Amino acid sequence: MATVAFIGLGIMGFPMAGHLAAKGHTVSVYNRSAAKAEAWAAKHATNHGGHAAKTPREACRNATVALCCVGDDPDVRAVVSGPDGMLAGLSAGAVIVDHTTTSATLARDMTKECAGLGVGFIDAPVSGGQAGAENGALSVMCGGEPTDYAKAEPIIAAYAKICKLMGSSGAGQLTKMVNQLSIAGLVQGLAEAMNFGQRAGLNMTDVMDVISKGAAQSWQMENRGRTMCEGKFDFGFAADWMRKDLRICLEEARRSGARVPVAALVDQFYAQVQAEGHGRWDTSSLMTLLK
Repeated sequence: MATVAFIGLGIMGFPMAGHLAAKGHTVSVYNRSAAKAEAWAAKHATNHGGHAAKTPREACRNATVALCCVGDDPDVRAVVSGPDGMLAGLSAGAVIVDHTTTSATLARDMTKECAGLGVGFIDAPVSGGQAGAENGALSVMCGGEPTDYAKAEPIIAAYAKICKLMGSSGAGQLTKMVNQLSIAGLVQGLAEAMNFGQRAGLNMTDVMDVISKGAAQSWQMENRGRTMCEGKFDFGFAADWMRKDLRICLEEARRSGARVPVAALVDQFYAQVQAEGHGRWDTSSLMTLLK
């Protein structure tokens, strides 16, 4: 068992850190909202973990692996760097694992900064949503040095269904971009199909029972198809977060020369969802634009 730190206790980080404590790791946590860190510590006081720190630096003191799951590139820089950041509390030989979905450029910058202090850095965005975090069944895609990954992988295993090193620094983030690009077009297609079926007067439960056993089958259909038809969007991965991820994808596509016209279009659809005041709705809320 290891001494670890977890920075960022949102809807993903809170249960992820909980799995670490449940597995017997000694866990110190930090959250920008101190009340949430205290609540996490109280919940896990009977496990080896349970310590709420006042700064990322304090949380990372004595940690061999320090994990974070925050919002965007600037948030990662804020918790990693500076006099009260993660690096200030870590010793040489430790590894930072960043579960935030960020740009690949940020991952490479952080890798260089950490290397200057003898600390490893693994970019490790996740897929699986809130349910995956709560059930310990996330897919984790990693970028970094194999020696650093070898230290981090047994820790990540506490909440991962699959964890794989995809390549050097930034490769994890690039893989997550592939994931999000795949989802964007799929959700729009599903929304159009469900709306079409409803307007045709079909029983959509029966429709999905049939087509989900064939080539149209997808995770989105099985987990969001019925709720889309019922007009329920108060769960899962928020449109606000998807727009952030698509922004990162589109910026990377411009750098690489990749053509992503469908993703660019779907990004504008999500902008419309936001403009209508529903940025916190699930990504399946694209359905509302077709009503």
